[in-house]
Amino acid sequence: MKIAYLIIAYNNARHFPRLIRALNTPRCGFFVHIDKKYDITPYTAVRGQNIVFSRNRVPVYWGDFSTVEAILIVLREALQSAEGFERFVLLSGSDYPVRSAESIERFFESHRETEYMNLVPMPSKALGKPLTRLSYYRPGPLTPPWLLFTAKALMKLHLWPHRNYRKVLGNMKPYGGSMFWALTRNAAQYLLDFVDRRPDFLRFYRNTYCPDEMMLQTILGNSPFAPNIRRNLTYADWSARGRSPEWINRKHLDLFKTTVRFPPDDPYGPGDMLFARKFSEDADDLVEELNRIIAEREAGG
Repeated sequence: MKIAYLIIAYNNARHFPRLIRALNTPRCGFFVHIDKKYDITPYTAVRGQNIVFSRNRVPVYWGDFSTVEAILIVLREALQSAEGFERFVLLSGSDYPVRSAESIERFFESHRETEYMNLVPMPSKALGKPLTRLSYYRPGPLTPPWLLFTAKALMKLHLWPHRNYRKVLGNMKPYGGSMFWALTRNAAQYLLDFVDRRPDFLRFYRNTYCPDEMMLQTILGNSPFAPNIRRNLTYADWSARGRSPEWINRKHLDLFKTTVRFPPDDPYGPGDMLFARKFSEDADDLVEELNRIIAEREAGG
């Protein structure tokens, strides 16, 4: 099983070599996009014939379409690679595996036709996926601050003009979910073919809120691959209900000692964990301890 790891990174350079070391095998490749706003030099110090740093870099902003652009850049480069990768796994630069690289490869070998992507029909109040993410026109991140402030105030008061998303989606059901996924080659190619064929789709999602959690999910949720979709494989702790998940700490290591499966009452359902986020640059001791936990678990200890 040849795996292409697609890594979207920006400000966690010290963690990057840990992630590469943990996942690196002769059967994988890494396709890396570094946010154009950041110095790429600390990342390119990590060398390997199977590590490709994209030269087509874009500045990435939280909640903005630029995240989707970065994803599509590395996905396209991985699909065009002569290596013939069979599985495409999207990660951030703050991720780390909770199983060994060999165990991850065996997992995907045993689930060759399954797509892993969190999906929920919109709107979903429970998961914070309102239809206003589609119907409100969201100004870009470089919009003057006064206009952004005005737009946010009007949105909260429900006075911001609505867009008819049906003009673009037609009969497609809108889906929301999580940014991170693991797709087969056929599904990954389907996504690229769709966006190449539908520039209007890209234009519409360019001015939505958190399109990285909606656009590709909507495409795949309305595709022939939909029956094969299962929840994603990346653990994140959103219990603090912030804009970002909690940093991984020792309480999470206690969880990984106990299980590497999502429980039945998880909002996206039960399933396997292969990765977790977010790990900080200063998480050296945590990563070493997690490596010991993984080794003991897989040795049957």
